[in-house]
Amino acid sequence: METVEAHVGKMEAELKEWGVRLDKLLTKADVAGVGAKIDYRKRLDDLKEKYVVAEAKFAELKAAGSTRWDTFKSGVETAWRELETAFTKLAN
Repeated sequence: METVEAHVGKMEAELKEWGVRLDKLLTKADVAGVGAKIDYRKRLDDLKEKYVVAEAKFAELKAAGSTRWDTFKSGVETAWRELETAFTKLAN
């Protein structure tokens, strides 16, 4: 069974990866055509908002420490799912 610390480490790496992907998508949006840019930008803004929420939830979890994992687990996992869904929607 994976320890809480290992799980948190994986989450941190995944969050960093999502941040890099988000930066690349934002750069891509800047060069898109006007019509596509508006819709794409709306979806990117939604994605960025979800990223900020996930980042904040993760920071709360790290500040609380592994002994309080159960207290923060639900909020972090919800934010993660929403961020993952936003990335998936943007790819489609």
